[in-house]
Amino acid sequence: MEPLRIVAIGGGTGLSSVLHGLKRYAKEPREVEITAIATVTDDGGSSGRLRREFDVLPPGDIRNCMVALSEDDALLSRLFQYRFSDGRGLKGHSFGNLFLTALTNLTGDFVGAVKQSSEVLASLGRIYPSTAANVVLEAELENGRIVKGETRIGKSRSPIRQIRIRPKGCKPLPEALAAIQEADLITLGPGSLFTSVIPNVLVKGIPEAIRRSRALKAYFVNLMSQPGETTGFRASDHVAAIHRHAGMPLLDIAVVNTRPISPRQRRKYAAEQARPVINDIDRLAEMELQVMATDLLSEGATVRHDRRATAEVAMELARRGRTARRRVPILARAE
Repeated sequence: MEPLRIVAIGGGTGLSSVLHGLKRYAKEPREVEITAIATVTDDGGSSGRLRREFDVLPPGDIRNCMVALSEDDALLSRLFQYRFSDGRGLKGHSFGNLFLTALTNLTGDFVGAVKQSSEVLASLGRIYPSTAANVVLEAELENGRIVKGETRIGKSRSPIRQIRIRPKGCKPLPEALAAIQEADLITLGPGSLFTSVIPNVLVKGIPEAIRRSRALKAYFVNLMSQPGETTGFRASDHVAAIHRHAGMPLLDIAVVNTRPISPRQRRKYAAEQARPVINDIDRLAEMELQVMATDLLSEGATVRHDRRATAEVAMELARRGRTARRRVPILARAE
């Protein structure tokens, strides 16, 4: 059989976590063909500095995707993630970011540089930025303020009314649209709702392509709220925000965690006023979404999606998407 086709859309550590979990299915005998579509709105840290100084797309999220999909988890991956701890002009930069920037300047093509860098790392999948345009994220807050830049938006503590990207009419890559069209499963999240997930559906043509695709469309609901961005958000509020910004309903399935977050983990996040996301399944059903509920929580003090469990869910949904290529009612995951 042809490998299943999964398109994972997002950014930050959430997207790279999904890709890392799926990677084992992309090895021989290959069960899945992976395409990552990553947001390019980062303006902080090493990525922000390189973006301002060299007029390139921010390489950080793309680099994390390449490393997550790298067949070699050893030296090369560690090299691309190596971050300089000192050195004038070098402190804070990661080697992978510098490598991508240098290759972009040599070739004049960021997308081509990503492809060639992925080959160096033997990445088990394709990686595309959501747009090749140099876009800036802009948020309108509930208090009426307009905040520009992903970093400043992430630090804001006022609820977000709306998020936008500038320039408004930026377009996606044809290769990304083709992957969406051919997918068996399209995933969004987990990850920062307004700065990692939603920016992708603000790119002109991407929500329309997702809507037209016969793939199943699944959203991996975040485990914890983010102060300011999603304070008080339930699972349905996340979905509603995605649909509102996309301008149309996109999702078929909400994937939610069933394992309770421990009191110790809650205390760790309480100081930041982060709370577990409430999975209001009845409201999701009213929104005509099916729910897949299973244990997705990783071990440890930090609240994160377990890579292996997330990948297993994605593979199960992709198989169903391959079989049906239509909306499939999924009430719970078979154990």
